[in-house]
Formats: sequence, structure tokens, C-alpha cells
Amino acid sequence: MTAHSRALLQAHFCVLVWGFTAILGRVITLPATPLVIWRMILVSAVLAAVPRVRRAVLSMSARRLLAYTGVGAVIALHWVTFYTAVKMSNASVAATTMALAPVFLAFVEPFLFRRRFDPHELLFGLAVVPGVALVVGGVPATMRVGFAFGVVSAFLAGLFNSLNKRLIADADALSVTFVELTAGMLLLVAVSAILPHQGPLVPLPDLRNGALLLVFATVCTVLPFALSLVALRQLSAFSVQLATNLEPVYALVFGIVLLGEQRELDRRFYLGVVVLLAAVFAHPLLVKPKSDPQVA
Repeated sequence: MTAHSRALLQAHFCVLVWGFTAILGRVITLPATPLVIWRMILVSAVLAAVPRVRRAVLSMSARRLLAYTGVGAVIALHWVTFYTAVKMSNASVAATTMALAPVFLAFVEPFLFRRRFDPHELLFGLAVVPGVALVVGGVPATMRVGFAFGVVSAFLAGLFNSLNKRLIADADALSVTFVELTAGMLLLVAVSAILPHQGPLVPLPDLRNGALLLVFATVCTVLPFALSLVALRQLSAFSVQLATNLEPVYALVFGIVLLGEQRELDRRFYLGVVVLLAAVFAHPLLVKPKSDPQVA
């Protein structure tokens, strides 16, 4: 097996594991915010145990730390809104909204980095409108607030991916992740302390939830992240984008097989998913740089 083929398999494995996070968010019974806080605590603890991470963090300038802290706040809000969407609708609906992240990214990047707007991106945005309309029509009225949280989460995902792409170019990715997740966790704890709440600020999970959170933090966060860093050295941005676009597909399959979520949604939802994913997969084909290597 060539290095490129191995990297492609690693990338698809990472996306497959990430697709499972919506299912874990559904079966872990903690509310969205404590769930995210515990995920960030556990991932940060694992990364803090790596000597290279500690050394890199200590050498960062105050300006860099502040920038990563800002991105960490966006990540925290993205995860809270995503798992709120999971709790208020289901894993399939929340995962489907993530197909909108590339759409938001296409519009956010020209604004953030002051580059010319590509007409293909406007067509891309228009192409997803029928899919969104069908998805909303196929979602029960009781789940539509959850869908709205998912859309906000998709926007935040596009925003932090765009910011991270610029900030992480010349930095150690694991160290940046440690700073961002630690900052995001501290922000959520501070906000939770200010807002009205009953019981402990960050409730301790029971044995079942604790075991699932450990799987969540290690198998579904740290492991695929580390593997994806290795894979990125061998793959083009085009190959990575195509692989990442499969995450909602994997999550939908998991939702049907493991949770039977197809009983909660009608045919319009799945037709809308097909339209959305067709637009998402067509986008990199239309804007693919000529220098990108062919996908294996």
C-alpha cells in the first residue's frame, strides 16, 4: 500500500469516527453544556500529558495565546450549539446541518481574508437552498428549534475552520488544540457560573456517562485528530475536503442502524439530504485547483 493510499484510509477512518460523535451526544444523558465541558476537560488533560505540547505552549507569545483563546471560544460555542441540536432533535438532523458548514465557509473566507468572491460560491449557496427547504419540511415541528441550533453550529464550524487554517499554519497543531480547548472550557465554566443553574456547576457523570465520555474524548477526539495530522502530510486539500464531506453520511447511517431515527423523519428529509450532499460534493469539483493531484 502506498503512503498516499494509507493516508486516504486514515482520513476516512477519522471522518467515520467523527460521524459517531453525534450518536454519543445523543446517548450521553448529560445536558449539552456539561457534556462539552467534560469533553474539553478530558481532551485537554490527555494533551497536557504530552511533553512536546507543554513545551510549545510555554513558548507561545501572549498575542498567539490570545488569538487561540478567541478561536477556542468559537469552538466551545460550536460544540454547545451542535449538541443542543442533537438533544433537541436527533443525531441525524444535527449531523445533516453540518453539511452547511462548507457553504458558510465559502462566504466567510472572502470576508475574513479580503479576497475576491468566487461566483462559484454564490451558485454553491443557491444550490443548497432546495435541500434545506426539503430537510426542514421533513423534520417534525418539535425538532425544528434543534435544526436551527444546528445551522448556527454549522456557521460557527465554518468560522473556526477558516480562522484555524490561518493561525495553525506555522504552529504545533496539538499544542494549539490544547490552548483552544482549555480556553473554551474555561469560558463555558465562567458563563455557566453567571447564568441561573440548579445543582452542581459541572455535574459529575455517573459510571455509564463517565465511560462514554472517556470514549468520546480519547477514541473520538484525540485519536482521530492525531491520525488526521499524519494523513494531512500526504493528502491534498481537495482529497481531505471530499473525505470530510462524508461525515453527515456516516452519522445518518449510524443514526438509522443504532437508534432507528428513520422512524422520526419522513422522505422529504432524506431527499433534502441527498440534494444538500450533492451540492457539497459538487463544490470542490467545480473549484478544484488545477495543481491538486487526482484523488486515489
